[in-house]
Amino acid sequence: MAETNLGISSKDLKIIRSLAERVRQISKQPEMAERTAAWTAHNDLEQSRPMVLIEMGGLGPELDPMLPLECEGDFARGLERTLRMRIFQYEEVGDDSVEDASYGVNWAVSGTGYGVQIKTQRASDSAGRSLGFHYDPPIQDLPSELSLLKKRTFSVDREKTQEQARRMNEIFEGRLDVRITGRFWWTFGMTWTAISLIGLDHFMTHMFDVPEAMHRFMEFLMEDHMAQALWLEKEGLLTLNNGNDYIGSGGRGFTRSLPRVGLDPGEPARLKDLWVLLESQESVGISPDQFAEFIYPYQEKLSRLFGLTYYGCCEPVHNRWQHIRKIKNLRSVSISPWCDQRIMGQEVGRSYVYSRKPAPSMISMDHFDESLVRKDLEETLEHAGKCSLEVIMKDLHTVKGEIWRTRKWVEIAREMLKR
Repeated sequence: MAETNLGISSKDLKIIRSLAERVRQISKQPEMAERTAAWTAHNDLEQSRPMVLIEMGGLGPELDPMLPLECEGDFARGLERTLRMRIFQYEEVGDDSVEDASYGVNWAVSGTGYGVQIKTQRASDSAGRSLGFHYDPPIQDLPSELSLLKKRTFSVDREKTQEQARRMNEIFEGRLDVRITGRFWWTFGMTWTAISLIGLDHFMTHMFDVPEAMHRFMEFLMEDHMAQALWLEKEGLLTLNNGNDYIGSGGRGFTRSLPRVGLDPGEPARLKDLWVLLESQESVGISPDQFAEFIYPYQEKLSRLFGLTYYGCCEPVHNRWQHIRKIKNLRSVSISPWCDQRIMGQEVGRSYVYSRKPAPSMISMDHFDESLVRKDLEETLEHAGKCSLEVIMKDLHTVKGEIWRTRKWVEIAREMLKR
């Protein structure tokens, strides 16, 4: 098979370019302009229709029959699957995902770690997917071993990044716009990192047993995360996430509130020009007072570096809202399946985005029950119908092989959420 100088066969290259052209065609469809305008008004807390999204990536093997791969090379097959997924989201799912004619290449940044070894034990589900895991935390006695932790340092390989961008530009040959992007973390919440270092049990008990050491630990993590963010800013590696960007725990970044004043066109983004996600799912078992003492102060200081904050993921935020709401640049709040929608509907109003995450189990059971979907959406409308509402179906790992359920959920949501 003929190879090109791009490390991809001529046959595979033809397939990739054809798919890229289809993505570009989709990006020009009228729906994309409407969705972009709707997302922007929504995140700017203006009057807008409710937004509907469904995340498909977790379905894994169940999606494979819908995304038949034709390429033969491993690199080409990975790229092909990415492009076919983008096309599938538009043609078969029909949610409010925005498709643009871009392809991101992230800066090649590497870090040193914390100076200790974090061991992870993993377990597979019935489909062979490695979803479950357990940390063997390296820090067993926090007061005496905290000094073992070292703040991370980072480096960037600019030449490698530029070479990868050049390669992708040649592969797409103008069909997609290749952009170097700065996406280096999902969350700045810190508690995920905390339990990987000291374990979940100690994370809970240390607040009672060794509170002073726990405060020093959280301050260490806060300073480490700040140092990472400031290094990236100094190196000019940040890029705006105020467009068709995944933000928070499922939303889209479209807003006119960012970037902040003073960023000239073409300049690297600053931290104050970006959205940031803060969350603390791991602390769901602690009291609001413990959250206020051991977690919130350190998150709040981090939030000051950024332009807008999206708070929460799977944790119920209603019992710690009195603290979270004090974050001055808070814009969006995750309303998980375990959250009291009545309380949060009253509290959020139109002052923040009400980012509702329904339980994925309702479309993952053996039989699809439309009445359950409608009942769930009715409850959301009852409590949040006047809010700046987005409904995002995420953490979906099976639809029992019936992919049509995803589009059906979108159709029902669109029908019921019309204003």
